[in-house]
Amino acid sequence: MQRCIGIRREDKSRWERRTPLTPAAVHKLVEQGVQVLLQPSPTRAYRDEEFLAAGAIVQEDLSACPVVFGVKEIPPAFFQAGGAYVFFAHVIKGQPHNMPMLRRMLELGCTLIDYERVTDEKGRRVIFFGRHAGLAGTIETLWALGKRLAWRGIETPFARLRHAWEYHDLAEARAAIEAIRGEIRRDGLPAAVTPLTIGVTGYGNVGKGAWEILDLLPIQVVEPWELAAITAGSNGSRHMVYGTTFREEHMVAPKDDLQPFDCQRYYECPDNFRPIFAEFLPHLTVMINGIYWDARYPRLVTRDGLRQLAEAGPLRLQVIGDISCDIEGSVEITVKATDPGQPVFVYDPLTGAVQDGYEGEGVVVMAVDILPSELPRDASESFSAALLEYVPAIASADYTVPVAELNLPPEIKRAVMAHRGELTPAYRYLQQYL
Repeated sequence: MQRCIGIRREDKSRWERRTPLTPAAVHKLVEQGVQVLLQPSPTRAYRDEEFLAAGAIVQEDLSACPVVFGVKEIPPAFFQAGGAYVFFAHVIKGQPHNMPMLRRMLELGCTLIDYERVTDEKGRRVIFFGRHAGLAGTIETLWALGKRLAWRGIETPFARLRHAWEYHDLAEARAAIEAIRGEIRRDGLPAAVTPLTIGVTGYGNVGKGAWEILDLLPIQVVEPWELAAITAGSNGSRHMVYGTTFREEHMVAPKDDLQPFDCQRYYECPDNFRPIFAEFLPHLTVMINGIYWDARYPRLVTRDGLRQLAEAGPLRLQVIGDISCDIEGSVEITVKATDPGQPVFVYDPLTGAVQDGYEGEGVVVMAVDILPSELPRDASESFSAALLEYVPAIASADYTVPVAELNLPPEIKRAVMAHRGELTPAYRYLQQYL
């Protein structure tokens, strides 16, 4: 029996142009005897003709495929009884808006493999878009900074940046930022915005992507505790941007100050820690947020904390690039997600008012929740390369057997959240949300 997989058309957002498998990957699968059926799409970053040339069959109906791959959430009406689906389900936190989708999969006896849970033996994700979220999110954050400062009457080279999705690819965007580096080194930044400080929270794939962009600037890397001295008086250079990474020990401290900071203890017992990130916030021009967060952990930026900071005097903080984009999460003023067409809003900490765009009193928040889609070809190529080695095994598996007997690589088996209509043991906690 020939192995067969389907690739569905992305339809969650008009901005979504990614694909889980590129034409080059499809060509390799076809050579290995895997039949690939692909739904046509006028918006996908790769044209249907490219997939046809690679050996795919382009057609609307994927019902013949035992396994279907996608990127974002799949509408409940799409699922077929007993089918297997591989995509970002966004259900691991019990997200209410995706529970009807998960409920329908269970009703139909489906198998769900979630990319977000594909991990190695140490729990590290092996198939991800996080790096490209960091790349695109940082480009958008610097774009927002340029527009915001221009609105305030402060002209900087950042004002010439375009949205990430307006560049042909990552290489063109990088060239634009490298040009800014030369201008800052030569002419410096206006005194009104110096020293310009940028802080990145987190050091995972998102943080790595953010630093790939920041390293293109004339940046001096400093420790978080050095920020106060840099922003005091005339200690900073106009020809430099100052950047720092915030780790867990810069975000929280033990409630018992006699105890040294222990990262593992923090993740196991977060109630024994108190938030301290507010100490650094007055010294940042830009904050880029890339941490994993759920309700067990303290917030980095709170409404009350930002209001108190604004009441004390003019804010240095101009832009928060919330790449994590947890609504009212680690950045409490992220009150909504945005899209690439309108990526920012302004939050007024004194009134709580929200205004789309980069004009108005307060702090600009960039909260696009599909950032990798702004670099669709680069993001798809990287993702596809990581996914490809697992596809033949996923295509060959017999999904009629019990979950314990599924012949899948261990990385993929860890990501089987539901099978034959039941939540698997590691994910039975989701029943409370259903």
